[in-house]
Formats: sequence, C-alpha cells, structure tokens
Amino acid sequence: MIEDKANSKTENSRRNFIKTTALAAAGFMIVPRHVLGGPGFLAPSDRLQLAGIGAGGKGESDIASIVRGGKTDVAFLCDVDDRRAANSLKNFPKAKYYKDYRELLDKEGKNIDAVTVSTPDHTHAQIAMAAMQLGKHVYVQKPLTHDIYEARMLTEAANRYKVVTQMGNQGASGDGVRRLQEWYDAGRIGKVHTVYCWTNRPVWPQGISWPTGKAEIPKELDWDLWLGSAPYKEYVNKLVPFNWRGWWDYGTGAIGDMGCHLVEPPFRVLGLDTPISVECSVGSVYVDEFKRAYLPESCPPSSHVILTFAKTPKTKHEVQVHWMDGGIKPERPEELGPNESFGDNGVLFIGTKGKMICETYGKNPRLLPLSRNESDKTKITIPRIVNQEEGHYTRFAEAAIAGYGKIELSSPFEIAGPLTETLLIANLAIRGTDVQRRDAAGKISYPGRDIKMLWDKVNMKVTNFDEVNQFVKREYRKGWSLDV
Repeated sequence: MIEDKANSKTENSRRNFIKTTALAAAGFMIVPRHVLGGPGFLAPSDRLQLAGIGAGGKGESDIASIVRGGKTDVAFLCDVDDRRAANSLKNFPKAKYYKDYRELLDKEGKNIDAVTVSTPDHTHAQIAMAAMQLGKHVYVQKPLTHDIYEARMLTEAANRYKVVTQMGNQGASGDGVRRLQEWYDAGRIGKVHTVYCWTNRPVWPQGISWPTGKAEIPKELDWDLWLGSAPYKEYVNKLVPFNWRGWWDYGTGAIGDMGCHLVEPPFRVLGLDTPISVECSVGSVYVDEFKRAYLPESCPPSSHVILTFAKTPKTKHEVQVHWMDGGIKPERPEELGPNESFGDNGVLFIGTKGKMICETYGKNPRLLPLSRNESDKTKITIPRIVNQEEGHYTRFAEAAIAGYGKIELSSPFEIAGPLTETLLIANLAIRGTDVQRRDAAGKISYPGRDIKMLWDKVNMKVTNFDEVNQFVKREYRKGWSLDV
C-alpha cells in the first residue's frame, strides 16, 4: 500500500520540527552539512560522501567511475550478495558494509551526501525514492524504473525534494549525440519522420519457461532482500546475477536494457516526449506442431515495436520510432555501401533531405552516404561534457557538491523519466501480446496481438485495451511500498 500523502507530509513536518528544535537546543553541537543549506546542500569545499547500493557488476563500475573524478569518498557499500560486493569491499576497505539499504539509510543517512543505485530494475524506484526523501542526490542505473508509475513518481520527487539526479545512460554525455543534434538543427537531413533503433540483445535467455525444481540459496545471498518488492518465488539457479533481465517480475527485457542507450539520441535530437500510440509484433516460441508456447512470465526472444510521437517544434509532424531487438534489423539504407558496416546495435534517422546513423551511446555519428562526412563543415554549437561518458559520472559528483540547480546534467530525471516511460510503454504492447481472453465457450484469444494501443499520458493508461494497464503500476509484495 502507498502511504497517504497528507499523513506523510504531516509526519515529515513533525520529524523536521523535532530535528530543528533539537539542533537549536544543542547549539554547541556540529550541525550536519545538509541542515546548513537545506536538503541536498554541500559546502563547495566538501568531498562527496557516497553510498553505493548495488556494489557488484555494474554497481562496481559505477562506484569506481564516480571515484575516478577525484571528488568522492566511498563511505558505505550495500549489496544483498556478499560475493558481488567482494571487489568493491577490497577496493574501498574503509567503507562500512550493509546488506539492507533500508538499514543503511536509517542508520547512516546523516553521513551520506549521495547514493548510487545499481541493482536489478525492480528495486530501483524504492531505493531511489527513500534516498531522495532524505535529501540525498541519486545516480540510478538505467532503466530508471521497472514500472511507468514509478518513473513518473521519481521524476516528480526529484523536483519536490530538490536533489541532483542522473540516470546511468552515459552516452547522453557523449559528443556523438551532440553532433547528431547539430546536424539536425543545421538542416543537414531535413525533417525526420522515421527512426529505427535496433539491438542484438537479449544476450540472456528469453522466451523460456520458469525453471522447475528447487535450488539451494548461496549462503552469501539474502534471497528475500534480492526479491524485494517482487512476488515471492523459490530460488532458482542462473537467475542471479544476470539473467533476471529476461523475466518480467524483475527485468524490463531488451528495450529496458538497451533502450536508454539507443532511443536517447532521437529523444534528444528531436525533442520527443512520451508516445501517443504503440503497436508491436514479437517472436514466437513453438513447443509442438502449430502449438505456440504461452510464456507470460518471460520476455519474448525478439520484438518489433512501433512508437508514434506527436509533432514537436523540432519535427513539425508526427514521428515513428521503430524498436527492433533479438537481432532483427531494419532494411539496409541504400546510401550505405555493400561492405560498409551497419552494426549489431544502432540508430538510423530518416529525414526529408537525407539520413544519419550512429551506434550505441550515440557513438560514431555519420551522415549518409559516408562521403558527406568528408566535406561537412557544420559548426559546433552545443557545449561538450569533458571526458564524455566518463564525465557523465564526474559531472554528477560535481553537481551534487555544488547543490541542486547549479550544474546542468545530461540525464536528470526530468529527461530520464519520460525516456524511461517511453520504453516501458513499449513494454505494455509487448506484454499485451500474452494477455488472454476467454469467451463463454472457454475459447482463448489474444486481442493484444493485433491492435494499436492508444496512450493517455495524463492519466497514465492505455485507453483502448484496459488489460495492459495492470502493468503500469504493479502490486508490491507485502511489506514493500513506494512511499511517495
């Protein structure tokens, strides 16, 4: 259950009053930095005191990348799996270690300035929200959240709590996407009407049945904490630490994994908002002759999603963005030579006067045909981020030290939230292909496989196929909530 907002505000006011009164009564005490300047405030001379939640895998690299900027100390580490945390604990021996982020924030909140959240998708929102409510700046791995509702709530919370935010789609800080934007603004390809984004993901099992049999939980892993808000299931092998991405209870499929890297360039270049409609087709799995498998728990092996966006000041008309995964690619552009690489992951912009292309993170941007790049003299008009993708981390630390609103970031939640919502709207269509209906005779049909779903942004719902709206905001397991 979500706590009543009025009661929540009253309780927060009561706590703030008690805290302020106690500090005033004990004037000789050392006052925490954030109290001096309000939530999220740091004196410019201070080093950032970081808590890394999710310390292994991508979390390990996120923490290390922020530290390489030279302005951050890792004060705390948190992970539900001691095996995954081992390298970070070795690299930062002074950091205090916790398994439960709730205990960490409760006991150490006053000693933390910022938090990284590098955990499975289904736990992002609860951790980030809890940190923001304590006035902590947050760096959250992509996708920002598991559900559309969560993305909207985090976006609103970032503004409400006045904290610095950044999503971990580091390509947003790269030179490539800025060059694409400069070409488009200079009219090099006219007005874009169609974009193709494609990936070779998933590189983990999808379109499969949930494993049978019970496996032994590793002693280093707190399985209940790993599950968090997801429904309880018995532990199975080969889910942790990577393959959870292919299961709807925990992951967001190929588009959740790569969409923030590949859909971000058209989102930024064209000034897109969330789509007005979505339709899709997915790869099928057959278990016998003419017998298609029913696997609603698992993401499909491949998909092609078409997202339609309303016109913007930069497009002047509707734009269709095609998402393709599972190794499916669009038709090869005729301007690309027969031996010129198209790539396993990429983005193709099709305009009224030409085309342009890039790779993951917006890297290697090129006008088509490639010969156009040799004579291109388009001026650099957009400021670059120092060290590009690495600077994505450094700039977050600098912004957190400076305080809310002082330094512009590439992927704050006001940008990352709508981008994530867009990817999750695509997942509504994908999941909708497995929605069953039974008629009076018990015959099963799949109406979501042949329709265009119309999206109501204000009310966060599909207006013409209500069955998929259950995925906009999932039910949390008892004991877990998103306290907004």
